[in-house]
Amino acid sequence: MKQILIALLLGLCSSFVLAADKVPAHAYVKLETSEGNIVLELSGRQAPLTVGHFLDLVDSGFYDGLIFHRVIPGFMAQGGGYTPGLKIKEDDRTIPNESGNGLSNVRGTIAMARTGDPHSANSQFFINVADNQRLDPKKDPFRGNWGYTVFGQVIEGMEIVDKIVSVQTGPQGDFQKDVPMIPIIIKKASRYAFE
Repeated sequence: MKQILIALLLGLCSSFVLAADKVPAHAYVKLETSEGNIVLELSGRQAPLTVGHFLDLVDSGFYDGLIFHRVIPGFMAQGGGYTPGLKIKEDDRTIPNESGNGLSNVRGTIAMARTGDPHSANSQFFINVADNQRLDPKKDPFRGNWGYTVFGQVIEGMEIVDKIVSVQTGPQGDFQKDVPMIPIIIKKASRYAFE
């Protein structure tokens, strides 16, 4: 049984590595939101598995119509996993954690959200609106931990992100707080080419 599990894990890792070889060093994505447009530059060399996965979701139209469901001033704006009615939408794949890639959770960066399992990132992402280095990996041998994978940065529209985190929030659905009272919708996510 142990050999089967190891073989499955090696196969999964090798398929991610093959996919990572096809990831561009710098890909650009435009998020057209109900508050305005945000342009991201993705870091394909530092986070190839994450960028490849994110681009697959963008190319498939996965993010179109989803919302920013959790926004906290002075911290971040999180989206990519819920519909306007707060129905969860997930991809069927998770991504190995790439948080030790040298990129830090500073203002304007985009990172993958996850659960307590460091390798559970799926489709949800967040944009840092402050320097949040506490979300970076800690390499302390006694209190070390995985961080949250940064895989790009906002290069246009940071004022839109600031606007998003300043909206009125409250409890909705299963969330106790931090949900925008008027849904902030990702109308479309698509690859972007500068003219």
